[in-house]
Amino acid sequence: MPNGDLQLAGYYAARAAEYERIYDKPERQAELQRLRALIPAYLAGRSVLEIACGTGYWTQHIAPVALGITALDINPETLAIARAKPLPPDRVRFETADVHALYPRHQGYSGAFAGFWWSHLKRGERREFFDGLHRALAPGAVVVLLDNRYVAGSSTPISRSDADGNTYQQRALDDGTQYEVLKNFPQAEELLAETPAAASGVEYTALDYYWVLRYALAG
Repeated sequence: MPNGDLQLAGYYAARAAEYERIYDKPERQAELQRLRALIPAYLAGRSVLEIACGTGYWTQHIAPVALGITALDINPETLAIARAKPLPPDRVRFETADVHALYPRHQGYSGAFAGFWWSHLKRGERREFFDGLHRALAPGAVVVLLDNRYVAGSSTPISRSDADGNTYQQRALDDGTQYEVLKNFPQAEELLAETPAAASGVEYTALDYYWVLRYALAG
């Protein structure tokens, strides 16, 4: 695992108990309500591979309509919270795994979901990530990506950019510990330009605080 990913994993492990507070921001409630309906609808009736599921916030909304979910995360700390949610055990399986190196058993899924993961990929990592994800999917599978748009006054300020154009935030936990976190905020043109050539039926939804990209793999 690259050093940057180790730092990111350490941050989310330390933040596990605090993580879901991000969904409590008053100004975001209307959009979150819309997303809690939109995202499950995209994945209804599909066997879903969830990338970087964290505390299982989105897993719990997808599970009632999915055929099944394999939810992956690198951190036992976040997965412990996810496993404690009242989810159907016959439909959801959590695994500790590096999403950059999916196991051979991760094959044949008809859907994939990655919530707030794209923004933690460096620009140079995106193609490799998509290639690895697509190898785990069946022809015609639907891929859904959800992530943040930058909104001054609501988003954590960007603290710096690197030579490749990646942006970073300085974040503090309740105990005062500081972490520098990679967090990219694409414009629509950039995101659509990087959509894989194998994608069809591309749908991009831009809200005030979030964006959603949905596409299907060629059958």
